[in-house]
Amino acid sequence: MAKSVYIHIPFCVRICTYCDFNKFYIANQPVDEYLDCLIKEMSTREDKVVETMFVGGGTPTALSEEQLEKLLRAINDLFVITKEYTFEANPDELTEAKIKLLKQYGVNRLSLGVQTFDNELLKVLGRTHHSEDIEKAVNLSRKHQIESVSLDLMFHLPGQTLKQFDDSLNKALALDVDHISSYALILEPKTQFYNLYRKGRLKLPNEDLGEEMYQHLKETLKASHLNQYEISNFAKEGHESLHNMVYWKNEEYYGFGAGAHGYINGIRYGNINPVNQYIKKIQNNELPKLQSSEVSIKEQMEEEMFLGLRMSKGVSKTKFENKFNRTIEDVFGEHVKELTSQALLIDENDFLRLSNRGQIIGNEVFERFLLS
Repeated sequence: MAKSVYIHIPFCVRICTYCDFNKFYIANQPVDEYLDCLIKEMSTREDKVVETMFVGGGTPTALSEEQLEKLLRAINDLFVITKEYTFEANPDELTEAKIKLLKQYGVNRLSLGVQTFDNELLKVLGRTHHSEDIEKAVNLSRKHQIESVSLDLMFHLPGQTLKQFDDSLNKALALDVDHISSYALILEPKTQFYNLYRKGRLKLPNEDLGEEMYQHLKETLKASHLNQYEISNFAKEGHESLHNMVYWKNEEYYGFGAGAHGYINGIRYGNINPVNQYIKKIQNNELPKLQSSEVSIKEQMEEEMFLGLRMSKGVSKTKFENKFNRTIEDVFGEHVKELTSQALLIDENDFLRLSNRGQIIGNEVFERFLLS
């Protein structure tokens, strides 16, 4: 049975230049109808008691206070959340009134879409907040005793220098946050950045600088109060993202809302993206699924490796064997031997994990675990 839930709120006050998630400019959208349909879809689930809940987007804090409370009340009516309850938020939208609501309804973790503390780069990214909004949001979260606060930071941004990235890291650490997710910009199709790049109007730092930034990230946070537990994630002890670990451990979860994805009873599915089509499906008492497919044992084994290797601890050979009745050596032995000889993979005790170099070129390593 699934022990986690993802809820998608596909509305934003502004569309960021780099974002390829399912999102829509909130003005003139049927937000209240969407929430009614989302609540109706959530009521179809089998499990009431779940360990983790993650409300993402889009931007959940783009909702008005009334809409936010409507969603929070419905979640509390439909689910019992036993461990981690996360909301994504933009720093400038996280008003004190909204934080009070989140706290009142049991939210114990906030994930703030900061991306950078540099105001000029924030403009380039199309963000609506400024660096001072970040400190204000963190301080308000502490004031109202939100148990865990996480910041997202990006690197390898257009025009970004190592010094600018270092400055953002140090400002994040000075706020004594509990968790930092930091990742390189990826140019995704259908984004404003991608279109500008194709037209020759966007210049990215070279790949060597991107690797240098990642190394600097690891070294800086290693010397801090945060421990690396996944390729792009660092946390104080006890503040790791339990919800994201569900994905990396290849475990099942519900996905609700337009464009949401889920994985239930061996079936991976994705909901339709357009808000109006999602609403129409729900109002017609139809499932809003765009596609679904059974995940084969072969695919499960592949995913067990390239998702599990994202975690610093790596993949347990014992767990793999218990789950699939086959050893990693039996299925991937040749690849494991080659990758360990290249010092990209470390075989230690019961775990296979990425080396430092393996983390830097992780995608190349993961591709080796795709069975023909």
